[in-house]
Amino acid sequence: MIPHEEKRIMKWFLSLFYLIFIGYDYFYYYIFKVINNKKGGLPSNFWYITYFVLIILIPISYYLYKVNKGYWVKYVFSITYLLTVFVVDILTFYGEKKPYTSGNIVELFLILTLPLFLNTRYFWIVSLGTILKYILIGIILKDGYVALPGILVAVLTILSFFLLVRFQGYFKTISTAHDKQLEGIVKGVIATLELKDPYTRGHSERVARYASILAKEIGKFSNEEQKSFYYACLLHDIGKVHIPDSILMKPGKLTEEEFEIIKSHPSVGAEAVQNVHGIKDSLSVIRSHHERWDGKGYPDQLAGEEIPLLARVTSIADAFDAMTSSRSYRAAMPLEEAYKRILEGKGSQFDPSLVENFIKVFPAWVNFHQKYPWNKEKALLKEVEG
Repeated sequence: MIPHEEKRIMKWFLSLFYLIFIGYDYFYYYIFKVINNKKGGLPSNFWYITYFVLIILIPISYYLYKVNKGYWVKYVFSITYLLTVFVVDILTFYGEKKPYTSGNIVELFLILTLPLFLNTRYFWIVSLGTILKYILIGIILKDGYVALPGILVAVLTILSFFLLVRFQGYFKTISTAHDKQLEGIVKGVIATLELKDPYTRGHSERVARYASILAKEIGKFSNEEQKSFYYACLLHDIGKVHIPDSILMKPGKLTEEEFEIIKSHPSVGAEAVQNVHGIKDSLSVIRSHHERWDGKGYPDQLAGEEIPLLARVTSIADAFDAMTSSRSYRAAMPLEEAYKRILEGKGSQFDPSLVENFIKVFPAWVNFHQKYPWNKEKALLKEVEG
């Protein structure tokens, strides 16, 4: 699922969860009991443990989103809740003569909303965890009545699973159509850029491939984040469409004024695609891929970890391809020389930790470079020049 969509669903889920949990307890243990001439109040003081844990989970969830670990919120919240309720039920009913009550109706809400997250692993962890909770409670309390809510949860799990499969099918169809449409737009834009500067033909594609390999090596990004990153890499030089051909294709050294115009392309490019769905989450790749670790880059002179991580990744990939592909003013550099220069830029131009990752993926980059259809590209260049 797209990260920002899951975040929105999680907000609605948590809001309704707390509303149902508190509303049910208040209605059942106070209003309903009083109406039926019974003493109001929770079954025991242990039940307040659940409220305490739920309160603690609010800042924990906020923190996870703040550090870009929002993917884990649903796991942490649901598993912590189930474990807490299990412990509270045991503490409340173990050794007591009063009959076991099945807790809060919020668990039914929990099971029925599982398909919304489109995550099979999360679905089975929560649903089987809930069923296991009732099995263990029944065994520990030696109470066959506990089987009834367990059976109800099992039935709802089956229903919920069919909904999950259906939702996943719909999402896959929509996602595939969206990806194809976005890919077509991106490739069309790149083709327009390459018509202006034929010497950059294939550059965006190669940078995107190099950067994707490096990002995967880091291991911090979801599939959706990597997909958005790939498209942003393809468009990292889109701002060059506003640069005059006389500057973009100049065979000699640029003047200071001309270089200032060149330096405007990252900010112009980011602004141009800021509202494109599927790319806007990775705009920093376009805007900041020419920033330097030492703060001497452009357009914002960011330094160190001020530079977004994926922009730092793109910076290495962009530099490597620029060195190992031919330009109007020079021939391509040998791979070994480009490798050496990347290492020399460690701590000055490039993030030191990412250079270490670059060393690990360099063989994969070499393999891609050697298999790339350079002959076809050279033939196209000759057609343009001829």
